Amino acid sequence: MKTLVSAILRTALFCLVAFSISGNAQITTNPENQKTGSVPSDNLPITPDVKIGKLSNGLTYYIQNNGKPEDKVELRLAIKAGSILETDDQVGLAHFMEHMNFNGTKNFEKNELVDYLQGIGIEFGADLNAYTSFDETVYILPIPSDDPEKLDKGFQILNDWAGNALLTDKDIDEERGVVIEEYRTRLGAATRMQKNYLNKIAYKSRYADRLPIGTKENLETFKYESVRNFQKDWYRPNLMAVIAVGDLDVETLEKKIKANFGDLKNPENPKPREEYGSENHEGTLVAIEWDEEATSSQVQIYYKDKGQPQKTRTVKDYRDNVVEGLFDQMINNRLAEFSNKPNPPFIFGFSYKGQIIGNKEAYQSFAQTNETGQMAALRTLLEENERVKRYGFKASEFERAKKDYLVRLERSYKNKDKLESNRIVGRYVQHFLRENPIPGEAWIFNYAKEELPNIKLDEVNSLIKDFLHDDNRLVVLTGPKKEGLKKVTEEEVIALLDEVKKSDVSDYEDEAVRSEMMTTKPAKGSIVDMTINNHEKINETITLTLSNGAKVIYKKTNFKNDEVLFDAFSYGGSSLYSDEDFLQVAHANGGLAEASLDGLSKNDMAKMMSGKIARVRPSIGTYSENLRGSASPKDLETLFQMIHLYFTKLDKDDEAFASYVSKQKAFLGNIGSNPNISFQLAVGKFLNEGNPRYTGLPSPEDLDKANYALAYEKYKERFANAGDFNFYFVGNIDDNKIGELAETYIASLPGNDTRETYKVPSFRPKTGAHELTVRKGSEPQSQVRLSWSGETEYNAKEARALDAVAEALSIKLIEKLREEEGGVYGAGARGSISKIPYGRFNFSISFPCAPENVDKLIAASIAEVEKIIENGPTDEDLDKVKKAKLLSRKDQLEQNRFWLNVIRSADYNKSDINNVLNYEKNINALTKKDLQAVAKKYLTKGYLKAILLPEE
Repeated sequence: MKTLVSAILRTALFCLVAFSISGNAQITTNPENQKTGSVPSDNLPITPDVKIGKLSNGLTYYIQNNGKPEDKVELRLAIKAGSILETDDQVGLAHFMEHMNFNGTKNFEKNELVDYLQGIGIEFGADLNAYTSFDETVYILPIPSDDPEKLDKGFQILNDWAGNALLTDKDIDEERGVVIEEYRTRLGAATRMQKNYLNKIAYKSRYADRLPIGTKENLETFKYESVRNFQKDWYRPNLMAVIAVGDLDVETLEKKIKANFGDLKNPENPKPREEYGSENHEGTLVAIEWDEEATSSQVQIYYKDKGQPQKTRTVKDYRDNVVEGLFDQMINNRLAEFSNKPNPPFIFGFSYKGQIIGNKEAYQSFAQTNETGQMAALRTLLEENERVKRYGFKASEFERAKKDYLVRLERSYKNKDKLESNRIVGRYVQHFLRENPIPGEAWIFNYAKEELPNIKLDEVNSLIKDFLHDDNRLVVLTGPKKEGLKKVTEEEVIALLDEVKKSDVSDYEDEAVRSEMMTTKPAKGSIVDMTINNHEKINETITLTLSNGAKVIYKKTNFKNDEVLFDAFSYGGSSLYSDEDFLQVAHANGGLAEASLDGLSKNDMAKMMSGKIARVRPSIGTYSENLRGSASPKDLETLFQMIHLYFTKLDKDDEAFASYVSKQKAFLGNIGSNPNISFQLAVGKFLNEGNPRYTGLPSPEDLDKANYALAYEKYKERFANAGDFNFYFVGNIDDNKIGELAETYIASLPGNDTRETYKVPSFRPKTGAHELTVRKGSEPQSQVRLSWSGETEYNAKEARALDAVAEALSIKLIEKLREEEGGVYGAGARGSISKIPYGRFNFSISFPCAPENVDKLIAASIAEVEKIIENGPTDEDLDKVKKAKLLSRKDQLEQNRFWLNVIRSADYNKSDINNVLNYEKNINALTKKDLQAVAKKYLTKGYLKAILLPEE
């Protein structure tokens, strides 16, 4: 299970473009719109794809028939009850209650639920899951729809979750340790700093005292009745919704919902479901936190709204969200330009309008920077907001934003009939919990096409006057604490706020760029051979051999209407470099693709690509040089042009490389202060002792010494011969178009008959029995890694068996370490045998735990390994592994990414592509003896025992 905190506490990079077509808006359900999607008066419609209903007990349901993937239904139980509703004696128990629903219910005694679901191929964690937030709890269950018995069981499970947890004293006590271990995984610098400033985000608010994970003290000591009371008060049908999206007719699903949830009762005297807000405050609050284990420096500015969030109930409300979205797009385009400068003020920065916590929305600006750059980053964010306030955006920026906005909606519209159910179901969860709009892709796209031309730049420019204000404002700075580093003061922050407000900020200059990727087309080559490869059930792949020797291999699919995926490789990579050259360029290779392309910088490229969807990125790996990308079918020519230019016209761009180095220093500078990362680095260094090419984590001095000039020359060498490359395309492909594009942009590349391969290294990492103890960190946290590795002859059957051993062992580790011992939150094993550059096996067990439990849990883990060595896995566990793999493969067969990997890997590993047809037969053929044999062969020759312990 995973616990979600408020969106404001997340700082994911995706927020760089985090405006959505629905914003953080809310709407009211209008069942009359379900049938036609029409717009009576000015009300926002609800997609006709969904059926929404309500039972007499108040439970809401959402149903949509969706055939992708086949024979599966995504079920969700959403409850408007989270940690914010806890009383003082219940702190952490909303989340604890979530755990208890997996540990003893009316129809499934302790552990039976997970055991049953694993028995039908559903994996705990990967498929079966749940989360608890401040305001909600959501249970996640994908279930087969082609088996009536399994489907009935799925709805029975949802019914148990809705209020039939047994909550016995014994079950509660046994789960305390697991939840405390989850609590332990969250300890660290981020949590310590957050604890000190959350009360300023949630000013005078209950939210500041109700983090979903709770407190260790209460988790250890709460009374049984406290969690039972939480269930009794809040697990009630009038606060619930059941969402069912998948490959089954609506009528059948509706009958299942009514039969399973119609008899649920609300309490006779239900507690009111109160809403808790955050108060406004005068002036500006400042929080400055630093910590010895902080890995990065961040700057956050919140201009909090003073009123309630605006709900989106009408088309006009929705239009307002579109206007906000265009604003977000343009401000973030400007901020992105800063991150590409030679000495950027931040690694990345973004701004957007959205919810922060409870009833509070805010205009927010964020940046991640280096340890000494917080004030420079803060200045940049403030100045860019001030620049927009004084001068507004340019007409040219506005037109690009509208193009980008529309092309994304167009892609969603074109793919609307190819969406997987697990990507649809979340919309209805959020509609129930937050009343987010669900008008559907068709309405959204058609509305945008019609209305975008009517939106004026002045409307967008006027928003920031309401966004920015001097009161109800918060500035948060977080970063590392270290010797020689001066901590920013509150006085400095306040002075900078005042300085920027009074400063002379100049207007933004939007420099024009060319409109096309290539100004002239290259002289065409030709297709000298076309082979149609019929692979029985795989359908055909087509290989085009070009006049320069290059091969284009493609597979047409109908999995997505608006997607083409691309990959390419040639053997060699940096393995062909001398040791001396490799060490000089190891930290420079990553910056090669940051350079301008035929004179187009990254900022120029972003402008030129407005309204287009295509990307390509080259890389030099250890054993091959590669390109990877994707495109909308309509922009496939742009993708081909980028391929051509990356071979012929990647510029040597010292300014772009300087920007890359600056950002790498900022990103990597303190990453090793995180105990877990430090542990991983120590293990890597230990295993690679004596490796002449091992570089580890680069220091600032290493980055300064990186030889960009040599890396660039090596790049030109590696991409000099296109004839040595295979180019792969999978998706919605037009035969005639791809042939013409291949002749124009790939066959025209320099190429010859020279064929290279990679160089096999002479160094081999340590194998056998070793022990490594790393002491790092101040919290009572440990990490354990047990690993077996060594050289072997590659064997496909053994590779399957060793992978299956890891899956079977993972089941046992969860049972033993988590459910029986209560000593871990999660544990798992991984096993593989690789073919390139030489046959090698790797097998590992890893888990976090309390330091005092390390030895006990290692002993328990090794005991489970020895059971497999002596007897093989149990029949039940092997059956679970097989069913999970086959169920996962069934979904993969309808994914472009899967087929791209299959086709490429067959060539890269020089294996038979038809092996994919035998997957089911090969998995079903695995026996206990097969798994026992590989366990005996690979897991009896000593292992590395690596342990992370806190500092003494």
